[in-house]
Amino acid sequence: MTAYSLLDLVPIVQGGSAAQALANAADLARHAETLGFTRYWVAEHHGMEGIASAATAVVIAHVGAATSTIRVGAGGIMLPNHSPLQVAEAFGTLDALFPGRVDLGLGRAPGSDQRVAAAIRRGLGGDGSDFPQDVLELQGYFADDGKAGIRATPGAGADVRLWILGSSLFGAQLAAALGLPYAFASHFAPGLLDEAVQVYRRNFRPSAVLDKPHLMLGFNVFAADSDDEAEYLASSQQQAFVAIRATGKGIQLPPPVRGYREGLGGHGNAMLDQVLSASAIGGLDKVRAQLTAFIERTGADELMLTSAMFDHQARRKSLAIAAEAMRGL
Repeated sequence: MTAYSLLDLVPIVQGGSAAQALANAADLARHAETLGFTRYWVAEHHGMEGIASAATAVVIAHVGAATSTIRVGAGGIMLPNHSPLQVAEAFGTLDALFPGRVDLGLGRAPGSDQRVAAAIRRGLGGDGSDFPQDVLELQGYFADDGKAGIRATPGAGADVRLWILGSSLFGAQLAAALGLPYAFASHFAPGLLDEAVQVYRRNFRPSAVLDKPHLMLGFNVFAADSDDEAEYLASSQQQAFVAIRATGKGIQLPPPVRGYREGLGGHGNAMLDQVLSASAIGGLDKVRAQLTAFIERTGADELMLTSAMFDHQARRKSLAIAAEAMRGL
């Protein structure tokens, strides 16, 4: 069976607060644990008023304390925003708190716009070009190989599972060269999906941590008792995508709107069709069929399911339906 995991952007809904979003995150992680999800990840985003996971390691600690068996981690940490030593210390600390449960997905994008990125990177000067060297340095701290002449404490010898993230061919090539698992962001940037999958599998070199490719793909699921209700619930995320494409800025997650796409127009609908092409929207049978088709197309070893819904209880129900669909494949 294809494994299934959860990516939570810890959405702040309109009229809500970061405190409520973080409480929902802990509840959702506990729920995912009972439903058989393999891992729960949060992602680093900055300067976005609708996402509460900017302090990613802190959120992971919050969620780790609320759960007991599910793997917890980052999908991902944007490495150019940090020094590898600081990342090793932060995730070494998480491993000390939750031994054997911590994942660290690494990306080279800023997770923000240029102005916010400049505010984050004071003194770092990173633009992503040093990403491969930074990954190797970080591996060295966890391996405690002494090459840097510095020992990460906590961090040295930590059992943190590294992943390479990407939405282009660069990450696929790097993950293959280093023999690391690879997660592709097809849930919002599916354009190079098929090519990236081929590049990763074709060029994979076995390593001390992985003897064969392990491919995880992002996939949106908006599930409900009926197809119509699922389409309604999905409109919150659709509105957020349209807003960020139009303005370049994220918004707090808006309430759903019935018939939203009917009034959107051709350009907006074409954009959503492209951005959300790796998605399942519907009741159990439709979601199962769409998941099956995606897995058959890609041969994914694991799916990283994600969705943002305005109503927390509807989101919990959507996860339960998604888990039932995955178990039935």
